[in-house]
Amino acid sequence: MRHIATFCGNCDCGCPELFVDESAVPDKRVVITDDFGQRIQMSVAQLADLVADVRRGVLDQIVVSS
Repeated sequence: MRHIATFCGNCDCGCPELFVDESAVPDKRVVITDDFGQRIQMSVAQLADLVADVRRGVLDQIVVSS
C-alpha cells in the first residue's frame, strides 16, 4: 500500500492514515486506517465524493461542535 497522508491529532496513541492499495479491486482501493487497528476501504470515486463534501462544508458542524 502506498501511504498518502497521516491525520495526526498530536497524541501518543497512533493516528488515522490514508493509503492507496493499487493491488486491490477498484471499489476497495482507498484504505483509511484508524488508531484502533480498524480500516475502511472505498473506491477513488467515493473518496472524491467525500472530499467534495468536505470542501462544501458538510462536516464543518461536526468539527465546530467538538
